[in-house]
Amino acid sequence: MTDRRPLTYAESGVDILAEESAVKALTKHFTYKRKGFGSPMDVNMGYAGLLTLGNYIIGITTDGVGSKVLVASEMDNWQTIGIDCIAMNVNDLYAMGLEPVAFVDYLAMESVEPSIVDQIGMGLENGARMANISIVGGETASLPEIIRGFDLAGACIGITKKGAVITGEKITDGDIIIGIPSSGIHSNGLTLARKLLTKYSYYKQYETMERILGDELLVPTRIYSEVLSIVKNCEIHGLAHITGGGILNLRRLTHLGFDIYDPLEPQAIFKMIHSEGVDIEEMYKTFNMGMGFAIIAPESEIGKIEQVSSDAKVVGKIHGSGIKIKINGRYVEIVK
Repeated sequence: MTDRRPLTYAESGVDILAEESAVKALTKHFTYKRKGFGSPMDVNMGYAGLLTLGNYIIGITTDGVGSKVLVASEMDNWQTIGIDCIAMNVNDLYAMGLEPVAFVDYLAMESVEPSIVDQIGMGLENGARMANISIVGGETASLPEIIRGFDLAGACIGITKKGAVITGEKITDGDIIIGIPSSGIHSNGLTLARKLLTKYSYYKQYETMERILGDELLVPTRIYSEVLSIVKNCEIHGLAHITGGGILNLRRLTHLGFDIYDPLEPQAIFKMIHSEGVDIEEMYKTFNMGMGFAIIAPESEIGKIEQVSSDAKVVGKIHGSGIKIKINGRYVEIVK
């Protein structure tokens, strides 16, 4: 992968920094906190909101499929985006060591089309089975004055015992970073990808791809349910779901640095996007680049983790301070 003229996610219409500012503008008003039973747990990781319920911690997360729905509509295939919706939610719960148990969906449509809704429901059911969760409700809204096409999102509840939430506070210098591969582009960065790939046909197979481009973009987000077994049987210091913001998701875990000296191989779709004008640092700050989940653990745990997740691989090590993130010797970001 070689560098060419820079093109950024922000230039495609999605500005991650602006979104962070918007979140701060919104959440600065959220000052009221319930006391006693059901009071919030003060952990600012961003993956899920946490509540204390007696001897248990309940996590609540919400996420959607994003502009991947436009690819589904282009391909007249809506059977897998429900899996994406489930995955984007449960993976955030796995990233804190919580077991997902229940899900609700929200489908907003310009006009109700039963054939599309039927396929979306198939995907949601398949995703629920993969994650071993129940879909306990949801909402479908017809909003012709607001929505073009449709939007699919959801919310998920997870649970763990009190004191078992993995926050990253145990991460120490010398810990190992273990990556678990993604299934492809997942459900992030599709706005940039679609903008760059307009000259390509969704119905043709390119380079070393295993399928036509449209189907490559629709490969469902991997559900990392094996993380529950890893957390149960191994000493784990940190977990990260690599979604929007790419490798910068590691910033949520610790003030220490990340030296990723042997990254996982990015799939062909990422190489195609990179060749169309996105520099390598921007690629790692936008996409998962082949690593959809990261585990931080002592070196002694490598063997046990790899036994549970057969395609997991050591990709780097924790070192230094200042949240330096380095990929193959190149700094992606330095925060002082």
